Amino acid sequence: MSSDIALSELRLTTRAEHDRIEQILRLDEAMPLARYGAILSGFDAFLRAWEPRIHAALPERLQPWFRARRRGGFASADVEWLRAVAGVPAVPMNARLAAALPLGDLAEVMGSLYVIEGSALGGRVIAPLLKRSLGLDQGRGASYFHGFGGETGAMWANFRLQAALEIGDSPRHTLRACQSAKRTFAALIDLFGPLAPASAPGSVDVPIDLPEADDRDPPDTLVELPLEDGGVDEGGDTLPVPL
Repeated sequence: MSSDIALSELRLTTRAEHDRIEQILRLDEAMPLARYGAILSGFDAFLRAWEPRIHAALPERLQPWFRARRRGGFASADVEWLRAVAGVPAVPMNARLAAALPLGDLAEVMGSLYVIEGSALGGRVIAPLLKRSLGLDQGRGASYFHGFGGETGAMWANFRLQAALEIGDSPRHTLRACQSAKRTFAALIDLFGPLAPASAPGSVDVPIDLPEADDRDPPDTLVELPLEDGGVDEGGDTLPVPL
């Protein structure tokens, strides 16, 4: 079984949760500054809880790799800029599920990382929209979505390679990574649920169906899926997720 299967299976099994968080946040649409501030406060709260836990759960050999790609400081800086310069106060957000995500092995850590790493791709669409609609830019309230700018694509490609290496070919490890990714999406949906527009599907009830854990290797039935548009994969197993 190709190690690329793990990334394809992560994309397939989290598609519903990916769509749900898109429907809640609607980051590809213009929004009032107050709503944007609330969304940033949510990411700040989530990453303050999640990043230290991911760092601690990684083996020492991978901790420098992770430190170089952390984006929580960008979110915190944006929240402070909005407060100090734009007069938009931070909104208290409870990232309770982020603080309780099971991260007991490397497959679970990589599954959770998949969600946040993939979300950085959406910044390539969101950052220009924030500049046009709200006048925000890197260092001026939009550093989180600007992220690593022109390096974003290369960093995603690097994550794909690292995740495939660490998850490997084991169906059991792939299953655990997928469970963890779904739980991470569930934590984000729980966090941002109060911001959902009334018309957003899943804005009230957001159950996440997780496959049963099994100590035995599940049958080797995973399949590699083509991109939905039939185009060439330029290095991403996910769509540009605007988280």
